[in-house]
Amino acid sequence: MKIVNLISGPRNLSTALMYSFAQRDDFHVLDEPFYGYYLKNTETEIDHPATHEILRTMDLKEEIVVDSIQSLSGLKHVFVKGMAHHYINKRPDFILKWDNVILIRHPEKLLVSFSKVIDNPKLDDIGLKKASELFLFLKENGRIPIVIDSDELMIDPERYLKKLCNKLEVPFTSYMLSWKKEGIPEDGVWAPYWYTNVHNSEGFQKQSRLHSKLPKQLEPVLEKAMPYYNTLKKHILKND
Repeated sequence: MKIVNLISGPRNLSTALMYSFAQRDDFHVLDEPFYGYYLKNTETEIDHPATHEILRTMDLKEEIVVDSIQSLSGLKHVFVKGMAHHYINKRPDFILKWDNVILIRHPEKLLVSFSKVIDNPKLDDIGLKKASELFLFLKENGRIPIVIDSDELMIDPERYLKKLCNKLEVPFTSYMLSWKKEGIPEDGVWAPYWYTNVHNSEGFQKQSRLHSKLPKQLEPVLEKAMPYYNTLKKHILKND
């Protein structure tokens, strides 16, 4: 069975994609299984909501997380929703066996959204630099990932999901386009802090063209993020 590994940053519609794959009866979905490992082994200046509960309830060793993912793939395909910066190891060889998908979003939109929960995120907190590094790591090892973009997805979610499923060599199903409100059992314990929008949705919702202005203090973060975004942008799967 396949392990589809979604490598994302926060506020990229990654949760909506997880919900989409959760509607399939041939997939298990996992919500950021490396989060506890990341928090246990990384010094971060930001206060992650639900940190204590994450550390108390999640596996904190990389090899245990990987083994649990592999064991699930014996019965069904597995969809892993993960944050790029949760991959602390510079050479996570275990993902070379998986079908990797990198989800990106223009960093200005990402930072505006992220700053509503975390006041002053740094470049390493948004995952874009790490996503670029993981892209190069996978490419160097002959495992070029699929790169998708949240704005491209929202042009026409059905068409884009069909293209993604075709790339992954799994059949598309219309069940992927909608879900019930209020969340899914696989939600991480951090869901109450981050998933309000998707919990109030019943499918992929058009994003408002009006968006908040980027806080002044985050302009240097945006400047640092843009080269990594532009590197990945060249490889985006287009929705046409």
